[in-house]
Amino acid sequence: MSIEWVNRAIDDLRAWGRAHEVDVDADEVRLLCDYASDYLNVTELGEFTPATFEELLLSIYPRKVIAPPESASETVAAARTLVDFLLDLGEISEERAALMRGALTEIEPEMATALADPANFGMAKSLFSSIGPESLEQSIAIPAGEVPDLGEAPCDCPACAPLPAVRLAPEHELEAALEAVPVLGEAHALREWLAERGSTPTAKGRLRVKDAAASPLPTPSLLWDLGRLRERGAPMDAWASMVEFLVEKDTAGQVTGSAELDEELYDLFDMLYRLQSPVPVTVVGEYLDELLEYERPDVDAALGRLAHCGLVSRSGDAVTLTPLACYGLRRLYLGHGLEAPEAEDLAAADAMGLIEGLLSGMPTELAEEDIQRWLERRSPAEAAAELLSAAGGAPAVARGIAVTIVDRLDSAAESAVRACLDDQELRPHAIHWLTSRGLPAPPLTQEELLWVSVDMLALAMPAAEEDPEIFAENIAASGPPAYLIEEMWRVDHPDVVDVLELLGRSIPDGTLAKAARKAAFKARSRAIGTSL
Repeated sequence: MSIEWVNRAIDDLRAWGRAHEVDVDADEVRLLCDYASDYLNVTELGEFTPATFEELLLSIYPRKVIAPPESASETVAAARTLVDFLLDLGEISEERAALMRGALTEIEPEMATALADPANFGMAKSLFSSIGPESLEQSIAIPAGEVPDLGEAPCDCPACAPLPAVRLAPEHELEAALEAVPVLGEAHALREWLAERGSTPTAKGRLRVKDAAASPLPTPSLLWDLGRLRERGAPMDAWASMVEFLVEKDTAGQVTGSAELDEELYDLFDMLYRLQSPVPVTVVGEYLDELLEYERPDVDAALGRLAHCGLVSRSGDAVTLTPLACYGLRRLYLGHGLEAPEAEDLAAADAMGLIEGLLSGMPTELAEEDIQRWLERRSPAEAAAELLSAAGGAPAVARGIAVTIVDRLDSAAESAVRACLDDQELRPHAIHWLTSRGLPAPPLTQEELLWVSVDMLALAMPAAEEDPEIFAENIAASGPPAYLIEEMWRVDHPDVVDVLELLGRSIPDGTLAKAARKAAFKARSRAIGTSL
């Protein structure tokens, strides 16, 4: 998926909605754009057509998105808003807009039926529904568009909350970016003004009070300190020192306009660093309300001053750290003895390296960019062959990542996928891939259905351990039927006992839970008998 055009489109849509007082469901529109990009090769808004909506809402959504039938009206409403936006933007003609609206009117009742029909479910939806509110793709790399919860700052103890890997910009780009930081330009201007004035610092190297009072620039003491730091060492070493000064020193409100917020900048930046994604300004405001005890600063003004310092950037109604800030904060963490990993470029890795990198917890947008660039370096057949070869014999979670990436490929990958029909582990996935594209494929046997059910549920185990309540809710809504649970013990799968025990602990239905526990007992007994 092209993250850039989708993000740009959503930012523009939100701005359009505010300007026209239109209630925009940006998350739903983002999902439309994401799937149009992934599965229909749409690369810009102007490429949406009536056929795009028909394919998205009647074929791709029922196969990929776990949602109740009644949600069809919400999705169609979001699509109609997108049409209005496209027309107003000049991306489509009046004629095409009318055709799109007509298509959506016809689609709405059909979509509700399609969402409710299990025959339309793809394997990912049918079997991954117990993992979370979306399919496996959401858990690997697709942005969910969810607003992060900033209720509490995470613990910065490495043992409790490891820092995420970050992708740093090349050093020459960072050095060039320094020249555009407004506060550094002002620091330089202050030095020139002082030189013209014939002023000298105090014996301790401080700015004289009379010079600070006469300064034509705001916050002259802060500018003086930053200017002194910039003269020390290589540019990026000096910048790291400036970030440490801005974040950790007593700057008495000169940075943000709020003395109390200046004291809490470490917590704010630590949160933004850990999230590694744009955060709505309103959410930042709510977080600051919790963080600060006495002052309630003007959030927009404070963020504007932080942007002036080169630390944050604003895009629409969201804020994120700048590449310069990420660099400086990582240096600060390292200086404190924390482990602050740098994200490697997975696009240059082999298939196993790509899978292992994704499993390492790479931030969502970086993962998407790397997957896209990795695929662009190979033909569909080559990409499928490499990924499926790496998936053979791998743990279920690694196999799931490989299969999900292969699911993005078009029919040009058929030969590589079909070659896996002879592999016991990959055969069910290959059958699903072929069937979903209307290509000839053998039917799944009952044994294969059981095996792949266990395989897919094995992917859920890490998430289930992390949030058992959410897993239980999803199992209750769309877990495997009783007849599958009762027969799973027969499957020759390395994770079958763990999967059945997980189901036994998680299924709210007492009868089904008991069936899962009995099946787990049988699976353990079978394993013991086999080993003897």
